[in-house]
Amino acid sequence: MSDSFDVVIIGGGPGGYNAAIRAGQLGLSSACIDKRGTFGGTCLNVGCIPSKALLHTSHLYDEALHALPRLGIKTKVELDLAAMMSHKTKVVGELTKGVEFLLKKNKSEAIIGQARLTAPGRVQVRTADGTVRELSAKHIVIATGSESAALPGIAVDEERIVTSTGALSLNQVPKRLVVVGGGYIGLELGSVWRRLGSEVTVVEFLDRITPGLDGEIGKQFQRILSRQGIKFQLSTKVVGVEHKKDGLEIQVQPAAGGETKALTADVMLVSIGRRPYTDDLGLGEVGVALDSRGRVVTDAHFKSSVPGIYAIGDVREGAMLAHKAEDEAVACMDHIAGRYGHVNYEAIPAVVYTAPEVASVGRTEEDLKAAGVSYKVGKFPFTANARAKTIAATDGFAKVIADAKTDRVLGVHIIGPEAGNLIQEAALAIEIGCASEDIARTSHAHPTLTEAVRQAAMGVEGWTMQM
Repeated sequence: MSDSFDVVIIGGGPGGYNAAIRAGQLGLSSACIDKRGTFGGTCLNVGCIPSKALLHTSHLYDEALHALPRLGIKTKVELDLAAMMSHKTKVVGELTKGVEFLLKKNKSEAIIGQARLTAPGRVQVRTADGTVRELSAKHIVIATGSESAALPGIAVDEERIVTSTGALSLNQVPKRLVVVGGGYIGLELGSVWRRLGSEVTVVEFLDRITPGLDGEIGKQFQRILSRQGIKFQLSTKVVGVEHKKDGLEIQVQPAAGGETKALTADVMLVSIGRRPYTDDLGLGEVGVALDSRGRVVTDAHFKSSVPGIYAIGDVREGAMLAHKAEDEAVACMDHIAGRYGHVNYEAIPAVVYTAPEVASVGRTEEDLKAAGVSYKVGKFPFTANARAKTIAATDGFAKVIADAKTDRVLGVHIIGPEAGNLIQEAALAIEIGCASEDIARTSHAHPTLTEAVRQAAMGVEGWTMQM
């Protein structure tokens, strides 16, 4: 077993394992190190994948209770939470094994252990049994991802005060759930437990939820979630928590300061963002520069301040998204192999997997106003989409933003059924520099949800036809 490689990758999540796969495709020898015990990172083990499994099954349960009777389907529905969790666990297990297979297929050595840089080109790995290996590599890629950000003064026990990790493994439905943070993760997991019977209250420090989304979309999103039964306390901060026999007493105040009030809950989910995981890697000792948020400072080719050391994914600047890490993994490996690699950050979509889904790519109206860019907007509601009507999913709308002079698509924002799939057409349009007219004049199958995007694109020039 060799301890010398072309590339050593620290982190086995979407960035890390895709970097290893790409290295193998390019003829580079590699090792991929992860301390978790299974590969796939936060996304596969305790993030994207298990949460989507629970979002899907909880949505089916909620549909069976409330939507099917309205469609003429009567059935008796009973929740089996243990079976629902078993499905989630099965999916995660199958996919982690799939990642291990792909690493082996691409001749990357998968190593379970704690990695630490000891010098440029040198990585020490301590395995669970105490064995220490000294690896050498021409190139080292940091792909260690991120972890849940802590709420100052609040101790997480993953039982009553939980992060997203604990919220994915509750053994019973909490009667009252308080979600601290109105971002993607908190709203998704809040939706899961609301569908299963929890009384959900979201406490958000800002005056709106999902602050990175288009403002109009965000307002509609909150209205829809409120109709579903989720309560919101905006411009509010948590200042303390007391453990009581019958649950938690959570002290909250206005964000600007003021009178303290109490919320009661069985479980509190802390979901105020994520922080890059760059601790205990020896980065400072070898001279790798970090920014004020603990991220590795990199150039456009993912190079750190130390030659031969790179960073991708959540540990460098940009959105903390699994698919962003995947794109950077490919581009980084291509650069290492002497090829051309590039990531178009304007064309990276973001999705909230609630019901309805919310998806966004490119610039928002707020971005463009701040930049002084002239733009035009076309919108189309799902209430006027034939396919949406047939499946009884008419909440939301599609919105296309184009440059006022060139008609080039600058941003697309969707709230509605299958928004996460519909946004890919928009991502491709931005990637290849399409005009809104290109979408508007492209034939879309009828009846489909995709027609909402086409009709919104028609609306940019004022010729929407189905409304």
